[in-house]
Amino acid sequence: MKIGIIGAGEIGGNLTRRLTALGHDVSVANSRGPHTLTALAEETGATPVTAADAARGAEVVVVTVPLKSIPDLPSGLFDEAADGFAVIDTGNYYPQRDGKIEAIENGLTESRWTEQHVGHAVIKAFNGTYAADILDKPLPAGDPDRMALPVAGDDQAAKRTVRDLIDAIGFDTVDAGGIDESWRQQPDTPVYGLRAGTAEVTKALAAASPERPDTFKA
Repeated sequence: MKIGIIGAGEIGGNLTRRLTALGHDVSVANSRGPHTLTALAEETGATPVTAADAARGAEVVVVTVPLKSIPDLPSGLFDEAADGFAVIDTGNYYPQRDGKIEAIENGLTESRWTEQHVGHAVIKAFNGTYAADILDKPLPAGDPDRMALPVAGDDQAAKRTVRDLIDAIGFDTVDAGGIDESWRQQPDTPVYGLRAGTAEVTKALAAASPERPDTFKA
């Protein structure tokens, strides 16, 4: 599968490592330019590209940049992506980093806000995952200790693509509902950072409160 990753921080870097190890054709971009990704490219075999080129021909595009940087992504970002491509949004709203985003403060989910800026439906996943776990915690399907990740999104075909990819990476998934329900996996909810299986993740999603905690308000 051809996969574009926009953002080469801890999550983006480790997804690059894991996905190339599984044989996927990965292009990776960051805000500083391809020349700064030489070491990651040499380590993994991924192709360093500009953000504008990351989605070209991609069947899955991972957007893993700080929320405040979403409006700065290139226009027409997905114009040359593959037909039926899926976008994974790993983002979280941290007001101390991102500044005050009024729409989110007023109740819009983080991923719905991201959708409005990138102009395409997204699938929310990996936002509460420890980056190291992407490399250290994968297990075969059926293993009783296999971790599960919540996955939210409105596009059912794209959600299936993402869930299948996460399964191949080495994790179970739990359908966390649509993007308007994705507050259930935002920071400081019971599932955020939870290292557990399907049953526990399902229970944690159900226990979430829609009220954003004061620690995650501007």
